[in-house]
Amino acid sequence: MASPRFLTLADVAEVLNTSSAQVYALVRRGDLPAIKIGGRGQWRVEDEQLEAYIQRMYAETRQFVDAHPYVEETTDADSRA
Repeated sequence: MASPRFLTLADVAEVLNTSSAQVYALVRRGDLPAIKIGGRGQWRVEDEQLEAYIQRMYAETRQFVDAHPYVEETTDADSRA
C-alpha cells in the first residue's frame, strides 16, 4: 500500500519525533508548508513538503556545524601531559 500524500500534524509529529504543538508552530511560522481543508480547517502537510523540510534542516544543520566546529576543551591535566 502506498503512503498517503497528505499527513495530519500528528502524523508529522510522529515522523519528526516531536509534539503536535511543535509541528503546529512550524506550520504557523511558515517553516513547514501546509494547507487547511474542510469546514473545521484541519491542517494537512504534503509528504513531499515534509521531505523538503527535512532536507532543508539537514542543510541548515550542516552549515551551522561547518561555521561552529566542535572543539574539545582541554583540562589542566591534559595540558601538563
